Amino acid sequence: MSSLRFIQIENVAQTFKTKKGTFPALRDVNLNVAKGEFVTLIGHSGCGKSTLLNLIAGLTMPTEGSLLCANREIAGPGPDRAVVFQNHSLLPWLTCFENVYLGVERVFGASFKSVGAKAETKEQLIARTDAALAMVGLTAAAQKRPGEISGGMKQRVGIARALAMEPKVLLMDEPFGALDALTRAKLQDELLEIVARTHSTVVMVTHDVDEAVLLSDKIVMLTNGPAATIGEILPVELDRPRNRVELADNPQYLHYRKAVIDFLYTRQGHVEKGA
Repeated sequence: MSSLRFIQIENVAQTFKTKKGTFPALRDVNLNVAKGEFVTLIGHSGCGKSTLLNLIAGLTMPTEGSLLCANREIAGPGPDRAVVFQNHSLLPWLTCFENVYLGVERVFGASFKSVGAKAETKEQLIARTDAALAMVGLTAAAQKRPGEISGGMKQRVGIARALAMEPKVLLMDEPFGALDALTRAKLQDELLEIVARTHSTVVMVTHDVDEAVLLSDKIVMLTNGPAATIGEILPVELDRPRNRVELADNPQYLHYRKAVIDFLYTRQGHVEKGA
């Protein structure tokens, strides 16, 4: 299998049954994601970005077509694909450490290891959890509960929980969308550093053009729904590591930014107020 086809999406369509009848969310979606590639999905509200992410996660099954990860069919959720949602989804009665440890134990603990695999000791599970929290700068907040930390810190815990499971693919559904601009920018920069260290394969949903250009190796632009599909794929050939201040006046960065804006607002237009 070529590393250029680590995730394969072939002729995928997704329809949903509603009270008003069948709703076609996606049609004719074809996409390859290389190992270690950072791909963003962008488009107007209702274009099926989250639906496509859920298909890769195995949370829903396609009506037509197939999805593969590491040359294996995606037939359901699995620890090889970790999801970070916009809502951090933390258990409020557990500490930051316990929220991450819960995920680690499910993947690497004795009760959940697959047949033939060796479970890690409790000491190893604790070390793995500590390392994940350290990676997102939350060692000092490990014993705090979600209600005692900021929104940005909660998202860090969600990212730590996902990374601690050592997934082959990190799936992110607008993880910074609910944060203020300064916190969002800080977490974007931290995500760039984490991905550089872990060489993670990332597929991320975003509404933010600047976020897409800053983070991506490839921007996948979807047409308006219903029956949305991929309208254009834009490779982003900016050197890494990336610095947002240096990129602000970079002609190549501005070219990519304009290309995405042209697609969204000239070729696709607004589909709803505030889209």
